[in-house]
Amino acid sequence: MSDSTSAAPVVLDVWCDLECPDCHLALTDVHALRARYDGRLEVRLRHFPLDKHKHAYAAAQAAEEAAVQGQGWPYVEALLGRTDGLGRDGEPVLLDVARELGLDAEEFDTALIDGRHLLIVDADQAEGKAIGVTGTPTYVIGDERLDGGKSQEGLRERIEEIADRLLAGRG
Repeated sequence: MSDSTSAAPVVLDVWCDLECPDCHLALTDVHALRARYDGRLEVRLRHFPLDKHKHAYAAAQAAEEAAVQGQGWPYVEALLGRTDGLGRDGEPVLLDVARELGLDAEEFDTALIDGRHLLIVDADQAEGKAIGVTGTPTYVIGDERLDGGKSQEGLRERIEEIADRLLAGRG
């Protein structure tokens, strides 16, 4: 899921588990990066549900349904704000967030039952494993992978350094 409709010159993939508290903390960096690069950096959510979070796989599917309904990033951000509730209350939280954003909650429920977004989530997870993602959040920009699961400290600055270098090389 991407937050840009135009072809951005630099892509930042954010490998995320939507039940992960560290991914919620990473939103601050994502917001700052969007503001700084104003469309020159395409931020793409890549799904990497972790086994330790029992609702993360369903949450990833729900995020894809939100994207189909035109509210991908707002849904992801709202859901990441509720990682505790999702962990405690489970899948009803996915539908509650959909309703709050004015999305078709019945269609969400149907999508979770029929598994129409399974291939996207599975493909993201397989690609993540293939490139060495082991935890979330993990960022990939250019050819560099940065692991934010251990600490967010200094990651935004490192991403900015890489983005600036890549943008300078394309301009």
